[in-house]
Amino acid sequence: MHYSSLDTGGIDLGVVGIIANPAASKDIRRLVAQGRVVPDWEKVNTIRRVMLGLQSVGATRILGMPDSSNLVTRAADDPNLSLDLELLDMPAFYSEGDTVKAAGLMAEQGVGCLVTLGGDGTNRAAVVGSKNIPMVAISTGTNNVFPSMVEGTLAGLAAGMVAEGWVDLADVAVSSKIMHVYVDGELRDIALIDVALSKERFVASKAIWDIETLFEVFLTRAEPASIGLSSIGARLEAVSMVDEGGLQFGISNTDDASFESCTVMAPIAPGVVPRVSISSWQRMADGERLIIENRDCMVALDGERAFSVKKSQVLELEVRRTGPPVIDVGLALHVAARQGLFNRTSGD
Repeated sequence: MHYSSLDTGGIDLGVVGIIANPAASKDIRRLVAQGRVVPDWEKVNTIRRVMLGLQSVGATRILGMPDSSNLVTRAADDPNLSLDLELLDMPAFYSEGDTVKAAGLMAEQGVGCLVTLGGDGTNRAAVVGSKNIPMVAISTGTNNVFPSMVEGTLAGLAAGMVAEGWVDLADVAVSSKIMHVYVDGELRDIALIDVALSKERFVASKAIWDIETLFEVFLTRAEPASIGLSSIGARLEAVSMVDEGGLQFGISNTDDASFESCTVMAPIAPGVVPRVSISSWQRMADGERLIIENRDCMVALDGERAFSVKKSQVLELEVRRTGPPVIDVGLALHVAARQGLFNRTSGD
């Protein structure tokens, strides 16, 4: 495997981008719950398998994000790999901003598919950078509704087939939904899965882990088989990625049971399955803005505290299908097999 610094020159269509977050699965939820830790060596191993899958379907170039653990370059150090790895020529501050910057640069360079390793937060940052690159998202974080638990080799095969034009993107992907957050009429930020409003006023530890601090949640997806806030919503009404719109619910103040309308049991963190008191809930229509009752609060995006809002400000939420195409790895492999794309005669 060869790698070099990439300047701002052109790059061939069909190149695959890789963004791997070394900080994923290492936040405070390892201490307050039973969250798994994905060590760097396992991330390196997963990326290497992605690369081997890419190579097997004809991909020849990879564009990688530089990171503090050198995950991508370490994965490339394998005698079985003949791909060219080019690292983005960008300063690395080893923060969420690196992912945002990297995804934007990859979009400018015409990357055909982006493979990410991380959780919902990592993928949110990638989508902030670019909403157009088709994605294969591999779960290595804590909140993992957006990314999937998929074997790296299979992820590489699917990403490579899309980037190389083996399969039609429309046959193997679904455009993702995004929750838009507006403050005083201006778009402030986005979330891929959940926006939570907290009674806390300061960011402190970014990861959301105490459900009692929350009073309202907005979801693009309410998945019954997920961990986190999405699972709470799914006990009220399941909303998948292919379903239109989203779901909103309020969490009752535990000090005042008079507002409680129902209680649900949901896994809000690995190994943590409490009963959550729900004060109200409703489906959110696609493209319809909900105006939130004015109060001082902290806004958390995809499991991490992001910014505070004052009572004097107007907060609005809107779910829209404006996110990137997300490739269904199993479906992509099924389509390719059905079309005989893996079959070669001895004369081929």
